[in-house]
Amino acid sequence: MTSFGTQAPQPAIKGASARRQAMLDYLIQAGSAQVDELAERFGVSRMTVHRDLDTLAEQGMVNKQHGGVTTRSSSVFESNFALRSHIATREKQALARAALEEIAPGEAVMLDDSTTASELASLLPAREPLTVITNGLESIDRLKTAAGIKLITLGGDYQPRFNATFGLLCEQTLANLRANVAVLSASAILGTMAYVQDPAVTQIKRALMAAAERRILLIHSAKFGSSALHRLADLSEFELILIDSGLADEHRQALDDAGICYRLTKL
Repeated sequence: MTSFGTQAPQPAIKGASARRQAMLDYLIQAGSAQVDELAERFGVSRMTVHRDLDTLAEQGMVNKQHGGVTTRSSSVFESNFALRSHIATREKQALARAALEEIAPGEAVMLDDSTTASELASLLPAREPLTVITNGLESIDRLKTAAGIKLITLGGDYQPRFNATFGLLCEQTLANLRANVAVLSASAILGTMAYVQDPAVTQIKRALMAAAERRILLIHSAKFGSSALHRLADLSEFELILIDSGLADEHRQALDDAGICYRLTKL
């Protein structure tokens, strides 16, 4: 396994929970690590590292292997809400702030199950009164006590790895609703096509798009140039694409050539 380069030892972290979180953050960035490497970095024994990795493996966060550990495969990673919530946090928060500027008080807003949309959910009380419609339980949790938010939760089959609901009931509910704007994310962008890893997630995202007058896509620049299993939509189907400023010049050019309406956000 390869490590993430030579790193200075981590300052002492109090508490097993905080240490495991820091270890997971490191592993997400590194992709893999040796037990000895983690023990040195976090200033703990090999036995403590093994216990921490056992806990993370039980939670579905990592694959523990002989002598080391890796993060889960890309397909599992894309479908694991807890893992995705630790990726590109600053970029997602910047995208959420930019999306907030596109929302006016009194509107009905649809949010998908993405971690980026849940960052926007935290900001929406600043635009109250609003009606917010979502299948994402993280967004629901962040908005459930907001007095100026009318919260409509979409029913369906709960899937823990996405922390969201899907299926026929969810689709039928969406078919009877109409919103001013839908805010979504995607797993990957290849050319001018957005892709999603899971078919159930893709189906609900499409239903959200169909139920809204305007569609906004929030997408991390690192997702450009890659693909996932299921096509979601061409980028031209979104009225606005918000992307962090890390987007490579070649991908900007492709968007410009296709006449895609996009805006880069600042961290």
